[in-house]
Amino acid sequence: TGPLWHDHLALLTIALSILLGLLRVFLFDRLDPTHCDALLTRGSWLDDAHRNWQPEGCMLHSYKAADASRCLASRRVVFVGDSVTRTLYFQFVHIVDPKLPTAPPQDDRKHTDFSLAADSNVTLDFIWDPFLNTSSTLALINPRDHYVGSSSPQLPALLVVGSGLWYLRYADTSGGLPAWEAMVNEHITAISAGPVKPADTTVFLPVEDVVASKLSPERYNTMRSPDIDAMNSDLYHRIRPSYTGSLLQFSETTEVAPVSFPLVFNQMLDDSQTEDGLHFSDSMIKTQANILLNLRCNNEWPKIPPMDKTCCRGYPWPSAMQFIVLIVIAVWTSISVRLWLQSLCKGGTNSKDHLALAVFGATVCIIYLADRTGLWLKEQKEFSSLAFACLVLSSICIGLLTLHRGDKDLGFLNRDQSDEWKGWMQIAILIYHYFGASKISGIYNPIRVLVAAYLFMTGYGHTTFYLKKADFSFLRIAQVMVRLNLLTLALVYSMNTDYLSYYFTPLVSMWFMVIYATMAIGSQLNHNTPFLVCKILSSMAMFAIFMLQNWPLESLFTVLKQLCNIDWSVREWTFRVTLDQYIVYWGMLTAVAVAKIREYHLSRPSAIACGCSVLILLWFTGFELAQASKFTYNSWHPYISFLPITAFVVLRNATPILRSSSSRAFAFIGKCSLETFIIQFHFWLAGDTKGVLLVIPGTRWRALNFVLTSFVFIYVSHQAAWASGEITSLICNQREKTLPTINLRSVRLVGPGEDRSSSREDRPETETPAHSQHWLKNLTRARYQSTIIGAWDCSQVEVKVRIGLAAMFMWIANMLWANY
Repeated sequence: TGPLWHDHLALLTIALSILLGLLRVFLFDRLDPTHCDALLTRGSWLDDAHRNWQPEGCMLHSYKAADASRCLASRRVVFVGDSVTRTLYFQFVHIVDPKLPTAPPQDDRKHTDFSLAADSNVTLDFIWDPFLNTSSTLALINPRDHYVGSSSPQLPALLVVGSGLWYLRYADTSGGLPAWEAMVNEHITAISAGPVKPADTTVFLPVEDVVASKLSPERYNTMRSPDIDAMNSDLYHRIRPSYTGSLLQFSETTEVAPVSFPLVFNQMLDDSQTEDGLHFSDSMIKTQANILLNLRCNNEWPKIPPMDKTCCRGYPWPSAMQFIVLIVIAVWTSISVRLWLQSLCKGGTNSKDHLALAVFGATVCIIYLADRTGLWLKEQKEFSSLAFACLVLSSICIGLLTLHRGDKDLGFLNRDQSDEWKGWMQIAILIYHYFGASKISGIYNPIRVLVAAYLFMTGYGHTTFYLKKADFSFLRIAQVMVRLNLLTLALVYSMNTDYLSYYFTPLVSMWFMVIYATMAIGSQLNHNTPFLVCKILSSMAMFAIFMLQNWPLESLFTVLKQLCNIDWSVREWTFRVTLDQYIVYWGMLTAVAVAKIREYHLSRPSAIACGCSVLILLWFTGFELAQASKFTYNSWHPYISFLPITAFVVLRNATPILRSSSSRAFAFIGKCSLETFIIQFHFWLAGDTKGVLLVIPGTRWRALNFVLTSFVFIYVSHQAAWASGEITSLICNQREKTLPTINLRSVRLVGPGEDRSSSREDRPETETPAHSQHWLKNLTRARYQSTIIGAWDCSQVEVKVRIGLAAMFMWIANMLWANY
């Protein structure tokens, strides 16, 4: 079938988004490619509590002590100025070392100098000089006589100076505005003309806006807002004499002073955050200090994922090996598009293969453009309980409106139902990630159960398959592992990320291999239920013992590091695995139980089971809300997550109506849930999940961006899921329409009074007399089957060669990666 209207709409949206991004880059970002100017001059609060400041079009990193110490690295930081500068100094100090004070002592020593030392050997100095005219200040601003040709200590890593209000407050003795203007002109001229810069980064603070209604009478009579505005305008044009911000300005005709001017500090101020009209709350000033650290440190961080610092920081050029990978993907995409078009013109039968390769390559390319270039903007997440609730309720309504009922009982955990389950869980997880709700325990805990439910389906689905098919061939392993990892591995090499960072793919891959090993060992006795249950429990016990000790995993990861240049975090992987290490086995045991229920034609869940399930869900809701924090809940999660999952499964399959009904919308998302989980890291979200993507510039357009990027994101994920399935079939020489990830077996539960022989799947397969007499047909079929087996074995050899070659290429890439 040809493209539908939504395909055309999605492709047009993508094309227009790329065009809009290119226009913005060449017109708006030309004078501010790293968004330093945006960091210093434009932004807004995302929350009413004034804790999440959003610079226009870039992501502000929240610095911690370790981050700040790593950047400043035993250097000196100096603040010079009045009480406003001193407040900023102490908040900066507290970020660098939380053990240091956040305010000066409450005594008469406020108007003095301070010198504090952080644990990281960073020296943090404050010089009390509200007029910026002492000899210490002059020596800092004009260090020529002190540093040129001498062996004096290093220049400060950061110099912050601020003055102005004291010139207004004490105009009679200080000389007022004329004296302030002369001082500013002298200092900026000295900084610009001096052979030695005062510091790696020099910041001249704006004169702080005051809240006139809260000032004391003395301050109110001298600190006038028009004077403050005039001072800031004068200061801005002295530092940026030629900058107009016009699109017609293609170059700056006058050299800009090497001084940063964070005019945005005054935009951040809010009347509710001050008591005296002059000094503002610690949280607000701490954000200002964080902006200084972003200004000074962002571009010095190693440019490796996560790319969550996009203010004052350029994107890195790809390394040599990464560049080769990107070129290969781009070339194969171009060739595949050309071959697809040629095949369409000639009416070829392999056009689907070329289209799949083209779609897959284009998906990787657009993901790279989204999260490894400045084509589109990235901003921070912000949790809004109202927006979160509205999106959840809207999703539920869409799911209910697209409900449809089958003509017959589709069976226990049938395919439509499992797709629906995966779909609504994935939507909940996506909304959770978009708003950064992980800090809210009441939301985090249910999301953890949803992740466990995915793993439950992994255990249930694969075990059901092996009980039914008993196919333990290499081809089966290849089908599942290629399908699960194809997109993830492509992103690992094209985006230069860590495989474990896409934690769901490694998790389900590992658990598939555990399930395979458990079911394959002694597979000839899998029909023996006691043996099978004991085997599953033994596997669970051995795995728990393996994860209980750190040294086995540390040894394994050390070997991987030495042999394959793979550097994985033992701590992170242990956390991910142990949090859900039992739920997969519960899924396996459930598959065994359901198989026996089908075998013995047991009845559907009773009213007692449904009642107990409702009570379990009510209990779990109260229990998880009562937990002090998500860390407290995590200690319980491995042992109780099976309760709400089992309760949901029982209720969802309680009646034939429920088993035959499913939501088309949720099932649609469920069919590409693996791709949505992976692609969200870089497209829709941004900065390796740390932020959100903006196609349309401007924080005020976030809602429109959400709608636009969500539509494109779902479309790209759906296309990537189709392409991945086709490429998997191409690699594994399989063209059957199967999804090898989780192939859930439908089991029809027979209720009281129903004819147990009415369902074909419940009838034992017996040979009819007519069929038994046709010995010639049997002989022919046997020969045909032997031919198929031979072809199958040949196919497996080809698949092994392909998988082996792919593994060899990845090993070579890994070994060469560190050399570039």
